[in-house]
Amino acid sequence: MFMGEYQHNIDIKGRLIVPSKFREQLGDQFVITRGLDKCLFAYPLDEWKKVEEKIQTLPLTKKDARSFTRFFFSGASECELDKQGRMNIPSNLTSYAALEKETVIVGVASRIEIWSKSEWDAFYDDAQESFADIAENMIGFDI
Repeated sequence: MFMGEYQHNIDIKGRLIVPSKFREQLGDQFVITRGLDKCLFAYPLDEWKKVEEKIQTLPLTKKDARSFTRFFFSGASECELDKQGRMNIPSNLTSYAALEKETVIVGVASRIEIWSKSEWDAFYDDAQESFADIAENMIGFDI
């Protein structure tokens, strides 16, 4: 399970150090793709296969399902860590997530999310203000 928040810089070649606590769980090869809220999602291969299977069950006849599937899979790329524990993020994904220098890497259960620091700060500030309301709406999930 991925959890925690880490700050690292991305270099001009698009390489980002993966926190050591995430490296073993992520594995030598993994998939990175466009996420929601202008961040990137990275999945270990076994988790990616589960996501892939779920998305393939979406109805082809629904326009939103087709759009989501196209957007999600077209941005996907298999990656691997180099000997320094860095991932090389494709330029189309760095553009999508507005990654420049400062990044935040967040563990979210079965995946990691990669955010530009400014986007993460904006999300965090908003979520922190409404956390109690969000929690109240989650009451049916027995958290």
